[in-house]
Amino acid sequence: MDPNTHRGPEGYGEQGSPAEPPAPAFGGAQSGSTGLARVVRLVSGPYLVTVNPVDGSEIEPCPPGERPAAPGRLDPEERAAAARAAAPPLPPGPSGFAGHETALEERTEDTERLVRLLSRGRSVRVTGPSGSGRTRLLDAVATACADLAPDGVVRLSGYHHTSTDLLYALFAAVYRAPQHRPDRAEMLRMVAEIGAIVVLDDLEFGGAALDELLDATPECAFLIAATPDVAAPSAGSHLEEVFLGGIGRGACGRLLERAVDRPLTDDEESWAADLWFESEGLPLRFVQAAALLRQYDRLRAAPGALDDGYGLFPEDGQATADPAAEPAEQPAVPLPSLGEAAAPAPLLASRLTEAARETLRFAVALGGELPHQAHLPALTQDTHADAALGELLACGLITPAGSHYRLAATVQDQLTAAGYADGAPARAHTVAQHYAWWAGHPSVTPERAAAESDVALAAMGVLTGSRESGHASAAVLLARTAAPAFAAALHWSAWERSLRHGQEAARLAGEVAEEAYFHHELGVLALCTGSLDRARAELEASIGLRGVLSDRNGAVAGRRALALVTDRTRADSAAAATTALPQAASAASASRRAAPKEPAANPFDAASAPKLRKSRTEQTAQTLIARGASSTTATSVPAATDSGAGAGKGVRRVFGGARRNVVAAGAGALLAAVLGTVVTIGATGGDDTPNDKVNTEQTTDDSDGTDLPAEQPATDSSLPPTVPGTSRPGTAGQSDRPSPSPSGTAPSGSPSAPGTGSANPTAGPTEPTERPTSPTGRPTRPTHPPTEEPTDPTPTDEPTDSTPTGPTPSEEPTGKPSTQSPSQSASGPSAGSPSASGTSGTTPSGGTPSDGTATASGTESAPAT
Repeated sequence: MDPNTHRGPEGYGEQGSPAEPPAPAFGGAQSGSTGLARVVRLVSGPYLVTVNPVDGSEIEPCPPGERPAAPGRLDPEERAAAARAAAPPLPPGPSGFAGHETALEERTEDTERLVRLLSRGRSVRVTGPSGSGRTRLLDAVATACADLAPDGVVRLSGYHHTSTDLLYALFAAVYRAPQHRPDRAEMLRMVAEIGAIVVLDDLEFGGAALDELLDATPECAFLIAATPDVAAPSAGSHLEEVFLGGIGRGACGRLLERAVDRPLTDDEESWAADLWFESEGLPLRFVQAAALLRQYDRLRAAPGALDDGYGLFPEDGQATADPAAEPAEQPAVPLPSLGEAAAPAPLLASRLTEAARETLRFAVALGGELPHQAHLPALTQDTHADAALGELLACGLITPAGSHYRLAATVQDQLTAAGYADGAPARAHTVAQHYAWWAGHPSVTPERAAAESDVALAAMGVLTGSRESGHASAAVLLARTAAPAFAAALHWSAWERSLRHGQEAARLAGEVAEEAYFHHELGVLALCTGSLDRARAELEASIGLRGVLSDRNGAVAGRRALALVTDRTRADSAAAATTALPQAASAASASRRAAPKEPAANPFDAASAPKLRKSRTEQTAQTLIARGASSTTATSVPAATDSGAGAGKGVRRVFGGARRNVVAAGAGALLAAVLGTVVTIGATGGDDTPNDKVNTEQTTDDSDGTDLPAEQPATDSSLPPTVPGTSRPGTAGQSDRPSPSPSGTAPSGSPSAPGTGSANPTAGPTEPTERPTSPTGRPTRPTHPPTEEPTDPTPTDEPTDSTPTGPTPSEEPTGKPSTQSPSQSASGPSAGSPSASGTSGTTPSGGTPSDGTATASGTESAPAT
């Protein structure tokens, strides 16, 4: 078969129309042609894509000089030519039009209603079962609405198409943009300006996808045809629903009479009535029944003729029937039974020519897709096989599907049950080899190859699923040849499907180089459509495979495309961040305006905070004094005030070595001044015991002054006696409450009780050992280090805060100096805490300090007043 004799979509029409001239070469080494491979350059959004059938596609940012002009609208003549090119081809010869051109029965009212709704700008969805005559109804409405919209009527097919495919198909039907596929944003902007009546047949989706299609075309009115099994439109789509059912019994009888061109006999009328009841009046079933009656008439008129539908070629050894013979003399032929009429495909096919039956076998092998009539002679090895299209169409066995034909509803199952699927993989292999040669021929344009995409894709699918030897390689060859043609024709859904089939077939066949090619092409396609993650995955897979094969050129092309993916990802991230910042700022501003205003801070609260802290410190100091702590113990409180009420938690060091915190220093100075004042007041305030009494497990109760029983010091006999003027190691102070002497005075050699004003046993009874001094605001260090270190070991059996021991309040005082363990001190200092370890106002040797400060054993002490 010479591919130059194949008429492309623009050549479909009358029989005998001249073949189109040879087109520029498009193919490559895989096609086996002698012509050079044609490289197609097209613009996709911001990219310039070079489709190379040999080495693979290349993609780069489109230079300014390569940017195409703005798309212009097609004039009415160009739109009409494009509509004829998109229509399915008409069968050759005068035969076969009886079934296809049958007039509509009982559809006048439906046609007028649809035209009326479309003229008001309303969109309509016609829902009906397969064989109800939806396509014929859409043809009649499209003819009546030709002059309603500015952009006329646009015929589209939803067969194996998505909403994105349909939007780009609508753009191509109205705008002139050769080798230019705008990005989605630009396409949506231009499609929104189209005002046309869009007739959409064989829609396969609904719901959100249909809403996307309708929202993108606000100036268009849609007439959509779908079967009941397709998803329904959403509630907000505002589509008018029209259900299309069967026709009446009388209409079915008239359809049969018009098809056979004679009145029906009584038996035929009864037969037609039974068929109408069984088929629910579907027009397709009566088109097939009319074909059965025509065959019935030919059998009665010419029993010796071939079952070719024409009666042109008598069988060998037989003569045609005498046309002068009377009808009564012809042998009686029974009418088909009701079962045969209900599933008429096998009976109809058995009375067709061998070329027509072989064509049906190829259609069954391809899943119902029928090759173009120009390919049938090469596939069936019959030079007259192109006439089989008219036979099949007249019998109602095939129906239009976009720009080609496919088997009618239920015909595939009927023929499969009759054995027409035997040898299907071998026939699919034959189709793949033929289309691989044809699609790569220099004279075949990408548009002509794209018109046969459904057949080529069906063959790829069958061979990919087949496990017979050589079938996977044939699928790889077909995909390798057809995919660049689909890309150049801007039929990108077919391009993607062919690449998917080719990649899977190459994996099964073990052709690593071809698998790397398909991964690379899928990455380029994903980059063009904006799927960056998928593009990165495909390109990385391609680079890895080509690295294994040491394909340097292919790896370089893959890395260039991958660099574009990276740049695009960064640009999108930056754009998203730039967009998100104003949105976040506006949202924060709105939330601030919506939030209730908080009352302003009370100045009294801020000013009174230091006073509250000072009051708290004074209360703690007074409590310690009231519980019998010495002035030295009181002066050690600043180091323990941060510990809070829980004395058992330890004391936090305010100053740590040479690193002095300015804030802590200020706080320490303030506390030192306050406590100095407290000590002075306590020293001259008399012997009255304050009412505030707390223990180590309690805090000062500001609400009431309830007296609690005082704890007595421990009198463990294992503790060594305390020598006056010295301090035992580990004693940081006195017990929580010392036992008072019977006379109310402190015993000799013991620390002075609060209010006595004497802390040194050698001092005079009226000479105070401590003088109030002005606080300096900073801590001071002792003038001389201690001259003597305590050597007494720390007792191991001292009671803890949680289990206090000692005499009860009812026990009599002993009159001896009381001692206590470090864990029973008022502030609970540890050995390393900056608290006093001796008696107030004395040095470790019993002397009186000259500077009036209480020194600590190896630690710092806050100044005392």
